[in-house]
Parts: sequence; C-alpha cells; structure tokens
Amino acid sequence: MEFLGTTQVASYCGTKKRCLFPDPAPTSTTKDSYQSYYLPGYRHLSSWRPSLLHKVISVPPSSDEPYNLTGRPPTVLPTLRSALHARYSTRDWHHANMVQLKGSETSRYWAGRLNTDSVRLMQDKDQLTYQMQEDSRRNLGERISNIDFWRSELVYELECLLRETQALETAKKRLECAADEIQGPLKTALECLYYREKRKGIDLVHDDVEKNLIKEVDVFKDCQEILAKLAQRINHQLGINRDAQHALEQDLSDKNSAHFIDEKCFNLRNTSDSINFYHGVEKVDGTVSVPVTWAKFSEDNIRCSQHARANSVKLREDTEVGLESTSEEMWNQFVSTNLAFNNRIAEVADAKNKLQAQLAKVLQEIFQTEDTIMLLERSIMAKEYPLKVAQTRLETRTKRPNIELCRDEPQYQLVTEVYTIDDTLQTLKKRLQEARDTLQMLLANKSKLEHDISVKANSFFIDKKCMDMRKTFPSTPRLIGY
Repeated sequence: MEFLGTTQVASYCGTKKRCLFPDPAPTSTTKDSYQSYYLPGYRHLSSWRPSLLHKVISVPPSSDEPYNLTGRPPTVLPTLRSALHARYSTRDWHHANMVQLKGSETSRYWAGRLNTDSVRLMQDKDQLTYQMQEDSRRNLGERISNIDFWRSELVYELECLLRETQALETAKKRLECAADEIQGPLKTALECLYYREKRKGIDLVHDDVEKNLIKEVDVFKDCQEILAKLAQRINHQLGINRDAQHALEQDLSDKNSAHFIDEKCFNLRNTSDSINFYHGVEKVDGTVSVPVTWAKFSEDNIRCSQHARANSVKLREDTEVGLESTSEEMWNQFVSTNLAFNNRIAEVADAKNKLQAQLAKVLQEIFQTEDTIMLLERSIMAKEYPLKVAQTRLETRTKRPNIELCRDEPQYQLVTEVYTIDDTLQTLKKRLQEARDTLQMLLANKSKLEHDISVKANSFFIDKKCMDMRKTFPSTPRLIGY
C-alpha cells in the first residue's frame, strides 16, 4: 500500500473526475466516522480531512421553463408516447450502477489507507508522548537529586554556622564577664589612691606604691578598652553571621519548597486526580535563573557562610589571646603593686620604729636635761649666799676709819672672792640658759618625733587598710570570662 504524505498535509485522493451523474451526497456514516479532535492550543487545520466526496451542485429553477438535463422534452405529457421517451435506458442504468460501485470502492480504498496511517500515526505519537513524559520524569528525578545535594550542603553549612555563632556568643559573654570582673579591682585601685591622699606631711610622697597604683588603674582601663573593642568586633561579626544564616535559611526554605513541588510533579501520573488543562502555560516563562546561576547562588551562599565562619574563628582566637594577655598583664601589675605596698609598709614601719626609739632617747635626754637645770638652779642659789657674805664683808670694811682703810690681803681676797663668785654665777646662769634652750630644743624635737610617728602611723594604717582592701582579686578563670 502506498502512503501519500503525512497526516496534516496528506491528500488521500487524486484529481476529481467528472462523472456522468452527480456525486452522491456524503452519508451520515462517513461524516460521523471522521470527527476531528483538536489538542488544546493548536489551530484548526482545514487540510486534515481529505475531500473524498464532491458537493452536489444545485441550480435554481427558472421561472419560464423547467430544467432539462438531457435536452429531451418534458416527461410529463398527456400521451403515453411522450412518457416512454422520458425513461432512462438500460445502458444508463448499468452505467450508473458501475459508477456507484467504482465510487464506493475508491472511498473504501482511501478510507482503509487513512485508517492504517492513522493507527501508525497514533502509535508513533503515543510512543513519542511516552518517551517525552519519561524524559521529563527523569529530568525531574535528576533535578530532585541536585536539590537534595545542595539542600544537604546547605543544612551542613547552616549547622556549622549555628555552632560557630553560638561559640562566638559564648566568647562575647566571656568578654562581658571579664570586663565586669575588672571593674572591682579598678574600683579598689582608685579607692587606694583616694585613701593615700589622706597621708600627712612628708609622707604625702609620690612613691613606688602610688606609681604602681596609677599604672594599675591605667592597665585596668586599657584592658577594659581592649575587651570592649573585641566585644564590638564580635557584635559586628554576629551581624554578618546572622545575615549569612538568613541567606542559608532562605535558600534552604526555597530548596525545600522546590523539592516538594518537583517531587509532587515527579509523582504525577496520567491517572492522577490533580491533573488539568492550563491553556497557554507553556508560553509563560517566569524563570529567573539557569542551572549554572542556580547552583552558583547556593555556592555563593555557602562560600559567604564559610568566609563568615573563618572570620568568626579568627575573632574567637583573638578573643582568647586578648583575654589571656589582659589577665596576665593585670595579674602581673597587681602583684607588682602589692609588692610595692609591702615594701612601703615595711619602710614606714621601720621609720616609725626608729622614730619611736629616737623619741625614747629624746625623752630620756629631756629628763636628764631637766635634772641638770634643777641642779644648776640650786647651784646658782647656793652661790648667792657666799656672794652676799663677801660683798657684806667688803661693804662693812669700807667703814673702817682713816688710815685703817688699808688695801690689805683680806681686801684683795674679798675682792677676788666677789669677782670669782660673780663670774661663777654668770657662768652657771649661762649654762642654765643653755640647758633651758637645749630642753626647749629637745621638747620641740620630741613634738616633731611624735608628729612624725603619728604621720607614719597614719600612713602605715592607710597602707595596711589598702592591703586589706586588695586581699581579694579575681582569679585567672574569672578574668578570662569563665
């Protein structure tokens, strides 16, 4: 059997041949057998149905005379003769039958070819449709596998990022705890400086203790500043981590939605209840990416998260180093300040002890000086009577008459005695004044010693109180935030 072309452009019959009689009108059986069915979205093709039958030509009747195909006179005559002339001949009858049979055979032939070609076409299209559906299902399966791969990668990276973010938040809390722990020693150091301002006199000195306390305050403030800067960096990094986490969660949510949709599409069958016609959906292209950009989007999100995790790990290492270095530096300075305090307390105690010993000696000397003054006063009083006697003798002897006023030995002796006793009195009075001056000096020295001792006692008390305040200092684990 010869096939004349494809379905939509095939012409299943050749050139129409003119028959003697008009072609019969198509029957209802032929018309109903080739009802065309069009797929949604396709145009109507008028060339699909072969034109097997000819249309019957109708000629409108004339109002003047009846239409006569053979040229014979009208069949209706009053006489029988004219009626016989109106009948067809036997030859015409056989010819009409032969034409009808040939036309029927031709129709059956072309109908058979159409049926055979239609069956073959349906088989080919069924096979093509099945293959296309299998290819689509396989592509959906591969797409689901790709989504599963990237989804697992996103889940793993998200878990790592969440763990790193949690570790970074723990490091931030440690920084805050360490900064809070520094506040106590800093307040103690400042109070020690304020207390030491109550020292008096010469003890109000810029000694090693004060230098170490000032340095300690500076160290504590510098450590607080370092920890605060690290906390600010951690806050910034936490924001970056949250952005990366949000991108991963959004991408993972989209992947889950896409996986659910594609799995639903993968499980659709021709017998599913949820299938329906959606006219024109194949013409709508709402895609925003291609497989390369689709994979690159998730890869960029993962790379961004990995970069954020690397920065977070580096920042946590810097935080650990900063905590350890600040803790060690604060401990060293605290120990150095305490050592300076101990040395200063020892110095003040030694000076106070020496002053107290010297005060004891001064008191003893004052006692002896007072005894000396008392003896000098008694000695001066004792010399007054001999002087009175000598002067009285001289004055009495001046009453001797005339020549009896002789400068004799007694006269010389009495004059010498008066001068000697007077010189002795002047010497003793001078020594008494010196003793009294020495006593005043000793008393002033005693007052100064007592004042210095009180100053040293005050300084000693202040430093001891400062040391009592500094007995408690945060341990190393607390200084590093634990």
